[in-house]
Amino acid sequence: MPEGHSIHRLARQFNDVFAGEKVAVSSPQGRFVDGAALLDGHTIISAFAHGKHLFVNFENDLTLNVHLGIYGAWTFGGDDQFNGASSIGAPRTIGEKERGTAEVSGEYQGAPEPKATVRTRIVSEHGWADLIGPTICRVLTPDEIRGVRAKLGPDPLNDDADPASFYRAASKTGRPIGVVLMDQKSISGVGNIFRAESLWRQKINPFRPAKELDASELEALWENNKHLLHIGVRVGRIITTEPDDRPGIPETEAWPEHANYVYMHHGEPCRRCGSIIRVEEVAGRKLYWCPGCQH
Repeated sequence: MPEGHSIHRLARQFNDVFAGEKVAVSSPQGRFVDGAALLDGHTIISAFAHGKHLFVNFENDLTLNVHLGIYGAWTFGGDDQFNGASSIGAPRTIGEKERGTAEVSGEYQGAPEPKATVRTRIVSEHGWADLIGPTICRVLTPDEIRGVRAKLGPDPLNDDADPASFYRAASKTGRPIGVVLMDQKSISGVGNIFRAESLWRQKINPFRPAKELDASELEALWENNKHLLHIGVRVGRIITTEPDDRPGIPETEAWPEHANYVYMHHGEPCRRCGSIIRVEEVAGRKLYWCPGCQH
């Protein structure tokens, strides 16, 4: 499942290529016909992300809300005025390599014939976007948007995010902190890789009850995830290593060998303490950690 930085990149892409554009919206698959009809022929005003939810605002006070889930993906194409990633979401290789439209589309001939699996197609004068396989694809009113966001934890990438609600949620539960970090009702946008890497960076045992962490540890986890998510937005890949730990290797070239400390490094010695990194199944997801320095 794409982590929060990918959805913020999606929002940025929509703002770059669709904001201010009158668009045609359709549902080639047929599962979003009614929703598409509400948006078809209207102008996109702006897009934003909250955690793993994308919100695309239209001038008729309606909003397209998409959650990609495990299988969802957006694919883009267009002319030389329509720049950005060719695709974001699944299927993708770990690291989320994105290519500019010019690299994949060649001379623009208009939107291609849609695949039968396209849930939603958006077409402007200069390009198009196709959505396949989302967990959520719906049209919301402003009140409904507020309701959705009220159920989500704060997103470290949003300027108006209040980490106090994350601190409160963590301090009231005996669940492992490694589970709380993946709970989108506690903190939004943090996925499996950011979870493992931020806990390792702070030397926190992922199985510690969240309520046992003190205020400084919770604040450090928030700031660490915020720092790493911002790198993800900037680079388009999850790079969690610091420059001093990969001398001479810029963040844009760190993937995959120098990208992470513990994620997918199970069976290898921890670069900090030398203990063997473990992987364990927790709440249906693989958790990577070092039993030596995360005790």
